[in-house]
Amino acid sequence: MTIKSLLALTAISISAACFSSINSNEPVAASGVEPMPTPAKVKTVREITFIEGEYDGAASTLSDADWKAVLTPTEFTVLRQEGTERPYTSELNKNKKLGSYYCAACGLVLFKSENKYDSGTGWPSFYQPAFKKNVVEKEDKSLGETRVEVECARCGGHLGHVFDDGPEPTGLRYCMNGVSLRFKESK
Repeated sequence: MTIKSLLALTAISISAACFSSINSNEPVAASGVEPMPTPAKVKTVREITFIEGEYDGAASTLSDADWKAVLTPTEFTVLRQEGTERPYTSELNKNKKLGSYYCAACGLVLFKSENKYDSGTGWPSFYQPAFKKNVVEKEDKSLGETRVEVECARCGGHLGHVFDDGPEPTGLRYCMNGVSLRFKESK
């Protein structure tokens, strides 16, 4: 067998492998030969009880170890360690459905869809919370500048930041991590 025919057979084999992987909806490795394993779907570890209305002052008393056991790793990083998800990665950013947004950790209602708008930042943004008592605003100097961090009033989970460049009637932009929120559609 000549080198030319060997190369042709190799090219046909690679093409066949790519074609069968594409037709089977499985991801293809960069080399185009071996199919990559299908990534597992991320699941929420537990169900959340949604809490309607204004915060009643009953704080959550879970420890970080407790939170780590019930939150996904990404939720834990953002909500408990003040991480930030990458922009434009949350499905909630483009959500246009009517409903309410709740804390992904404790279920307290935080925002309403009628107060949501597209800020162009890549994170779900709102011009006001559902109830002012349901969020806590704290000074944040972690990046060498002063910002205002927003936390859930019930569990202290990190939600995002609020800025003074939002639309009327408040002029505020509550720029939230989508992973910190759960959406419940109105019926």
